[in-house]
Amino acid sequence: MTLVLIFVGAAIGAPLRYLTDRAVQARHDSLFPWGTFTVNLAGCLILGALTGASSALPAQALSFAGTGFCGALTTYSTFSYETLRLAEQRAYFYATMNVVVSIIAGVGATLLAYTTTRALAL
Repeated sequence: MTLVLIFVGAAIGAPLRYLTDRAVQARHDSLFPWGTFTVNLAGCLILGALTGASSALPAQALSFAGTGFCGALTTYSTFSYETLRLAEQRAYFYATMNVVVSIIAGVGATLLAYTTTRALAL
């Protein structure tokens, strides 16, 4: 049953990642990969919130939303690919900012969501 929940979560998260990425990127005239940044940041917020509330959630919900949905929504491979492409295009500032901002914002979003939901779940 857990595998089915993960599959269903991923089946929702992957198309949502693609659609969100395209919609966000279409609104920005920049080399910076705003679409990937957006989905990764959203995934960090959701996963941080799920982890903070994990004591109040059934394992099945964590499998569905955490592993399935967030695993498919977020994308380390595209983040890496886009960073490499920026460096190949000699857009070193954008490549560096993609790494720095993505990591700081992702960890910050996860921590914020975790501490908020952890406090509310107690």
